[in-house]
Amino acid sequence: MAGSDYRLSFEQPIYELEARIEKLSRLSPQTPETKTELRRLRRDLTSKKKEVYANLTASETVQVARHLDRPMTTDYLELVFDEFVELHGDRTFGDDRAILTGWAKLDSFKVMVVGHQRGKNLKQRNACYFGCAHPEGYRKAMAKMNLAAKFGLPVICLIDTPGAYPGIGAEERGQAQVIARSMFEMSRLPIPIICIVIGEGGSGGALAIGVGDHVAMLEHACYSVISPEGCAGILWRSHTFKDRAAEALKLTSKDLPSLGVVDGVIDEPLGGAHRNPHLMASRLKIYLRSQLRSLIGKPAKELLDARYQRFRRLGEFLEGPVETDTSAPAEKKVAGPKRESRVADVVKSH
Repeated sequence: MAGSDYRLSFEQPIYELEARIEKLSRLSPQTPETKTELRRLRRDLTSKKKEVYANLTASETVQVARHLDRPMTTDYLELVFDEFVELHGDRTFGDDRAILTGWAKLDSFKVMVVGHQRGKNLKQRNACYFGCAHPEGYRKAMAKMNLAAKFGLPVICLIDTPGAYPGIGAEERGQAQVIARSMFEMSRLPIPIICIVIGEGGSGGALAIGVGDHVAMLEHACYSVISPEGCAGILWRSHTFKDRAAEALKLTSKDLPSLGVVDGVIDEPLGGAHRNPHLMASRLKIYLRSQLRSLIGKPAKELLDARYQRFRRLGEFLEGPVETDTSAPAEKKVAGPKRESRVADVVKSH
């Protein structure tokens, strides 16, 4: 999982401390002075990680979410679930490696797992199109989720994609339609659905498997209708404004719970999930176990009604105080919230 040479620029002070610790650790024999210095450096390293990760900007959070060593769906399948049996193909066109589906066990719970896969090396990333699924991937996901519904078993979706594949072939095979169909199908499944954003949740590619009863994200994941680079290209005609766009999009775990987009945030190990995948997997397992216990056994009608209302509330917010038309007769006064899209708000402010 870890071990690549991929480094984030804002983590440079952390890398320097780690290098000093490694150099001292190799000294032999270890003198009392060396041991004292090592203890001091380890304390400094912990403090520096806390300082850096407590003050991440939105753009830096996106970099962490895209980290090449960040645990992926295949890592969590190995560390969180037991007896995973992969299911292939959409029975129409082919098998998309950007979407993994299959039966698994989480302790005593039998579940269907659906997740994006970005690939660990260049060969795998090319095969997975860097986590960008084609229509056959989403058709595969729909077919397997309907299979889970047939047996009354819950679905767990692990979201990690920059977006659906935008190529000509994908569009010819109905990319937009199949994303809409997937969201529609998920809204009607009479079984518990838990969606977790484990890395980058981008655009319709993430939403296509993101309609659930409980939607959560990891602490340093991001979830947005568009990437910062794409947003900067549209609003400011240049990707150089991507940092500004990331702040405007409100795509981090600091903002999304208050907006109602996600229901929970899972804390990551100090320094990000890529520094301790096993601890991250343990926390994810505990969280999933808790949510499964709370959702399994609920009547299907209750699940579907709550799911519908949850997504109907998205996209609306109060921009100012409630206004009242004082010129109308008392019995015809109209009061209501003023609503505007966030994109329009960003455009007007710049």
